[in-house]
Parts: sequence; structure tokens; C-alpha cells
Amino acid sequence: MKKVFITGITGFAGSFLAEHIASQKDYEIFGSFLSDTNLENTASVKEKVSLRQIDLRDSQKLQDLIKEIRPDFVYHLAALTSPADSFKNPAGFINNNTEAEVNLLEAIRVAGIFPKVLIASSAEVYGEVAAGNLPIDEDTPLRPATPYAVSKIAQDFLGLQYFISYKIPVIRVRPFNHIGPRQAPNFVVSSFSKRIVDIERGKESVMRVGNLMAKRDFTDVRDIVRGYLLLLEMGDPGDVYNIGSGKSYKISEILDKLLSMSNKDIKIEIDKQLLRPIDVPELVCDNKKIFQKTGWKPEIPIEKTLADTLDYWRSMV
Repeated sequence: MKKVFITGITGFAGSFLAEHIASQKDYEIFGSFLSDTNLENTASVKEKVSLRQIDLRDSQKLQDLIKEIRPDFVYHLAALTSPADSFKNPAGFINNNTEAEVNLLEAIRVAGIFPKVLIASSAEVYGEVAAGNLPIDEDTPLRPATPYAVSKIAQDFLGLQYFISYKIPVIRVRPFNHIGPRQAPNFVVSSFSKRIVDIERGKESVMRVGNLMAKRDFTDVRDIVRGYLLLLEMGDPGDVYNIGSGKSYKISEILDKLLSMSNKDIKIEIDKQLLRPIDVPELVCDNKKIFQKTGWKPEIPIEKTLADTLDYWRSMV
């Protein structure tokens, strides 16, 4: 039986990936996690997954784990993930995300194995993109606008380096904004949804927001992880693939859709403290490459994703 190893398996994308693989393939699934705060995310697959609590920055323990499992497929999703929070702790984001991946790739190299490895980079690596370069394809110049984006460029290129230097079959993916249930409330759609529910429950009276004019390409996380599985099976080692819906929405449009799903009349106020030092005006994905390679395209309408996200927060006590 083939073995799959997912880092960050109890997180947002990791838990949905575990569920998708468990429903699609007869694989032996292993996963690492740092904190037990999100163990409920994998509750539906706990009988099908072997969970290992480990700090990926502990290189020796990670080498021991990889030698024990000897995976055939690796999905590296674990990382500090908030672009906004990275401004508050730039060194922490860059050091954590880089060190964890170096240790993982080194553990694979030291074990003398050649699993197919998917590295989750990010569309944030493209940063400030001129309007004439939209939509964004894989050859768009990288102009990072956040410390998080710099950390993701490092992860992206480390994967490429280990493919070039050691022939480890690494596939890099640059996902655009993915949203849905279980996402932490420091991301815009999840934050809006949680605060709408707080207002519905009388915990807050006003919704304070940041920049509503930026445009982003939003894709349901369940569509994203379906693309991850297809790419690791069908993608070309050493190559990089964007994944996103190909359509951008103003943040204000997303907020309006969410507000329309509530029976409360919610007052909105702009809070300057929520504005970033820089906010890229628009990110929209050119997804032709992944479609041509795998046939992937998004299937879940954004209205369903938003409704599911709201219902997730309504289900939280």
C-alpha cells in the first residue's frame, strides 16, 4: 500500500486534503501537527490517519520520522500562513517557514528515498502585479509585498533546488486565496463570517473592516485540495503550477454576499488599524497550465463556500 505524509494535517487545507485522499485512494495516511488545538478538524478520518505531533524545526526527530514512514508521497502544507500577521513578526515567519521545509527536504535526502513531494507555495509570491500582467501565470515576475510572501518564495525555490541538486521529484504549487469552513479567523472571509455570527448572537454591534477595494481570486479549499492530489499524481517534477478560480472579487462584494445571508442589519465601519502597510490591488489566477496538465477546474460556487463558512461559525459554541 502506498504511504502519504501530510505536514500540517490538522490545519485548514491539511484536514480537507486528508479527507479527500481517504475518500479517493487506498493509501496509508500519516500526518504531522504541531499543536493539538485543531485535532477536531481530522475527527472524520481519525480511524484512517496516523497522527504524529512534531515540531518540523526539530531536524533529528523529523529525520527519524521520515526514515520510519518512508513515504511515497509528501504534501508539505505546514507553515505560518497569515500575510497580515507576517508584518508583525517578519523574522519569525521567514525563519519558521524556511527551516521547516529545509528540515523536511533534508530528511528525505538523508533517508535516501525519492517520494513525490508537493510544496505549497503561494500566489502571494507575485505581490504587486501591474494591471497589464493580469491574469497571473507562472511566468509572472515575483514582487513580494509581505514578509510571508518572501518566506513562500524561499519555500518555492528550495523545492526547486532539491529537485535540481538531488533529483527529488518536487512539484511546486502556488494557490490563490482559498476559503471555507475551518479557516482561522485572521483571514478575511473567515473573519467576516465569525463576526457576522458574533453580531447575530449579540456579542458585537458593529463590524469594523479594513480595505474593501482589493480584489482577490477566491477558491473553495475543497477544490484546492482536489487540485493538490491531481498535481502530485500528474504534474511534472521540477515544475510549478498556479491554482485558482480565474475570477477575482472585490472584498466588498464578498462582504455583501455574506451580509445577505444574515437576518441582521449590520453596520460597517472602516478601521484604519486593520489596513496593511501595502495591499496589492488585485490578484487573479491564470489557471490554464493546471487545467491542461490535469483537467482541474473549480466546481464549488462561491455562494456555497460562503454559506458553508458562515454555517461553520454558527456551529461553533
